[in-house]
Amino acid sequence: MNVPNKTHESHVTAQFGPRAASYVASAVHASGPDLAHIAEIAKTLRPRRALDLGCGGGHVSFQVAPHAGEMTAYDLSVDMLSAVKKEASLRGLSNISTQQGSVEKLPFADGSFDFVATRYSAHHWHNIRAGLAEARRVLAPGGRAVFADSVSPGTPLLDTHLQALELLRDPSHVRSYSLAEWMEMLRAAGFAPKEAKLHRLHLEFSSWVARMATSEVNVSAIRALQASMPRNVAEYYELEPDGSFSFDTMTIEAV
Repeated sequence: MNVPNKTHESHVTAQFGPRAASYVASAVHASGPDLAHIAEIAKTLRPRRALDLGCGGGHVSFQVAPHAGEMTAYDLSVDMLSAVKKEASLRGLSNISTQQGSVEKLPFADGSFDFVATRYSAHHWHNIRAGLAEARRVLAPGGRAVFADSVSPGTPLLDTHLQALELLRDPSHVRSYSLAEWMEMLRAAGFAPKEAKLHRLHLEFSSWVARMATSEVNVSAIRALQASMPRNVAEYYELEPDGSFSFDTMTIEAV
């Protein structure tokens, strides 16, 4: 058996680099109560320096930048950062700068930022505990952080189906963690998390797989898995005839 000569980091960049423009334009990523909550915190806090950790299409950066002195969009994908830089220019957001790198080892000094946010990124991190520890390290004393992501229901049966769907659609997926896991990991990293805000996110199937250019064989596998779901699983994820479904997301503010 040939062992693939590929790291997780190269897998992530290969998945997202060619699709940078689609993530900048994605309606799912460009709106939502979690993004509005992050913008409201930034508006109140007025950070001197803010960090969008694993910025993806840059939607957190675009919302926070009008309320920040300096906004740094940080991501593993150079192509994604180029798309964010282009869109920031179109929006007239001249205080957004970009920086490439891994979340597990941030190229910033201790306490560099008074606001750190990450959204729909952590489920791709190779080592989430290292990423959270780095987020804590670069956050200044008294600073604020916000973590938003998909979240596992925690129940093994529901969890297994969620992880399988996500992995078939996007091979760079690592794990959607449960709320209990998130709270434990944040405290272990040195954060004091507040109560989580939970939401449901609806995903229209055709655009969900198209955005990641999921292969036909994997799309068929997803549909087969959905068709075989036990009734309670299908009901929990509000599975629709065309494959569209809903799952849980969370936003946690921490100090």
